[in-house]
Amino acid sequence: MRKVIIDTDTAGDDTIALLTALHHFKVEGVTITGGNVDFNQEVENALYTIQVASPKEYVPVYKGYEVPMTITGNEHHQTVEDVHGSDGMGDAFFEKATQRPEAGHAIDFIIEKVKANPGEIALLAIAPLTNIAMAIKKDPTIIADIPHIYIMGGTNNSLGNITPAAEYNFYVDPEAARIVLHSGIPITMVGWDMCTKYSIMDEEDHQDIEKLATAGSDFFIKINKVVLKFNKEVHRLNGTTHPDTLLVAIAANESLMNALNHYYVDIETRGELTRGYNMVDINNRTGKIPNVRVCEVVDREGFKEVLLDVLRAIE
Repeated sequence: MRKVIIDTDTAGDDTIALLTALHHFKVEGVTITGGNVDFNQEVENALYTIQVASPKEYVPVYKGYEVPMTITGNEHHQTVEDVHGSDGMGDAFFEKATQRPEAGHAIDFIIEKVKANPGEIALLAIAPLTNIAMAIKKDPTIIADIPHIYIMGGTNNSLGNITPAAEYNFYVDPEAARIVLHSGIPITMVGWDMCTKYSIMDEEDHQDIEKLATAGSDFFIKINKVVLKFNKEVHRLNGTTHPDTLLVAIAANESLMNALNHYYVDIETRGELTRGYNMVDINNRTGKIPNVRVCEVVDREGFKEVLLDVLRAIE
């Protein structure tokens, strides 16, 4: 079974992505990054999700950076409780998990695990890229030892989800995204545009999920209550969105990508209106060497089957 570390700002779809990762991979650990909701709530959400999955092997959870790289003092990044609920879990307010986070820091865990298993551990990045960028900065030798990073982030010349120009994960910490995108590590990017085209679960899909009548399907329905309402009112999307789960499903089975291309991708860190915007140079106008494999078409029915399999297995 392939080994991964999943870096997450656990709320909403991150939880289903984590369940998917636990289903398909040997998850060496979960690292938490500041992002969707209050940091400590993200930690609790990850711990509870692991408890729901009840994996056979212990999966440690490590706290990482609570805020983006360039934030200092009492500043804080924008969180999105309006999308995921005040607890990040659709206002389900689950009990605290028995498991507690580890004592060490997430980036030290990433560095130590990768160095101990060179070429064996891929990173599933479904949060702002702060932890991964800081691990690279602390020990650049890990670059040669990471076989692949699968990134849920950005868009391919499409509308953003936190501003018209930017997708949330890249918007929160564009400086970190730039470090990772230019690290030289092989990267697959699954953007917000792939999510809105191929990951939406509408009313009929939710009925299919409810029919499973498992602990997994019950968890899915509960954590998606707030985002379902938000998507209809704000994004004008008729269903729940699953960008992080789509990313993990693709990492588990790359044949779900029906089209992909290698492009040069860079990110705006200073723009007054476009901070966090990522350029995907589809016509190679920059003349620069492509640095990212960008997913462009997904097998939507195949993705739904992956989701159903994951939720069916959690009894």
